Amino acid sequence: MEIHYGHPSQDKIMGNIYRGRIEDVLPGLGSAFVGVGEAKSLFLSRNELNDTILSEAGVKPWQTDIPITTMLKRGQMMTLQVRRDGIGNKNPQGTTKISLPGRFWVYIPTEDRLGVSRRVESVRAQRRIRKVARQIKGPGEGLIARTAAEWATDEELKHDYELLVEIWTSVQAAAEKGNNPRLLYKGMGLVQTILRDRLGPNVKEIVVDSPFFREKISSFLDYMRMGDYKKLISVHEGTESLFDKHKIEQQIQAGLSRRVSLAGGGSLVIDETEALIAIDVNTGGDVRHRNQHAAILNTNLEAASEITRQLRLRQISGIIIIDFVDMESPRDVQQVIDKVKEELKNDRVSADFVDMTALGLVEITRKRQGESLSDMLEGAEFEA
Repeated sequence: MEIHYGHPSQDKIMGNIYRGRIEDVLPGLGSAFVGVGEAKSLFLSRNELNDTILSEAGVKPWQTDIPITTMLKRGQMMTLQVRRDGIGNKNPQGTTKISLPGRFWVYIPTEDRLGVSRRVESVRAQRRIRKVARQIKGPGEGLIARTAAEWATDEELKHDYELLVEIWTSVQAAAEKGNNPRLLYKGMGLVQTILRDRLGPNVKEIVVDSPFFREKISSFLDYMRMGDYKKLISVHEGTESLFDKHKIEQQIQAGLSRRVSLAGGGSLVIDETEALIAIDVNTGGDVRHRNQHAAILNTNLEAASEITRQLRLRQISGIIIIDFVDMESPRDVQQVIDKVKEELKNDRVSADFVDMTALGLVEITRKRQGESLSDMLEGAEFEA
C-alpha cells in the first residue's frame, strides 16, 4: 500500500515550468536565485545549467572550474523547471534541464540524450525501444524510456512523444510573451499523475467514491488515449465509506506510529531525523522457533520485508540506517542482505543497498520525492 496526499493548501510546484529572472548570483556557492513569481525564489545550481546555456557562454560541459558569473548575470531572464519542492525553510530547487514526463517517455527538449529505464530488463525490448526513439526524436532532443514503454506498441510510443512535443511547443510560445516572471506550464495533478504512471496490465480496478470523479477520470483517460482502462472504473456504493471499508485511516495512523509490530512477535522502531532515518529491529516474543538462532533470523527476514513496505508507505527518503538483530552466522547475514536487495527491487522510487558497516548496521538510500507522510500530514485539515 502507498498513500498519496494532496490538499489545495499544500499545492506542489515540482514539475512546474516558469519564466524567471535571476535575482542574485553567488560565485562562492556556484549557484543563483531566480525569481519566478512564487513566494520563494528557486535555487539554481551550476550543475543544473543545460548545454545550450553553457554553449552560449562558450563553456564546455566538462569545464567545471569556470565561474558561474561567466554564464549567468543578475536580471537575466530564463526558462526553468522546479526539480524539487522546498522543504521546511529551504527554497525550491530549479533546473534548466527541462524534462516532461509522459506515459512512456521522459522528454528532454534541451539535451541530446537517449536512455531506457533500468527496470526494462529484456535486451530485446531495450533494442526495440531505442530503435523507435532514434526514428522519432529530433536533433538536440533527448528521450528516456519509462518502464511502461516495454509493453507499449510502436504507435503508442510515437503518440506519447508527439503529445510531449506539443506541450513543449506551447511552453516555448508562452515564454515569448511578456518579460515578467510567470508560470508557463503546470504539471499534472496528483490523481492524473498516478493514473498516467500506474495504470498498466497489472491493474485490476480503479475505485472512486462518486460518479463525478468517474467522469473526470474517464475524460482524462480519453485525452491520454488510455480509453481501454475506463472499464476498470467503479463507483463505491453502500453506507460504509470507501476509506472505512478498506481501513485506510487505520493504515495512515499506523504509518505515523513510531513502533510497527511484526507478524512473528518482533517489532520495528522508526525514528525520523533531519540527517537520516534510524530503524531498530527487536525480536520481541517470537516463539514459533525452538531456538534463538532461528527466531533472530526469522525476525530479521520479516523486518526486511516490512521495512521496505514502510519506506513506501511513509514516503521516507534520504539515508536510512537499519540496526538488525545481531546474527552470528555469516550465512544468515548474507540471507538478510539478499532479502533487503530483493525487496528494494519492487520499489518504484530509486532505492539502493549501500553497505553493511563494521558495526553491523545496514545503510540504504532512497531518492527524495518530496515530504514524508508525517511531514505532509502535520497540521493537515481533512474535509468530507
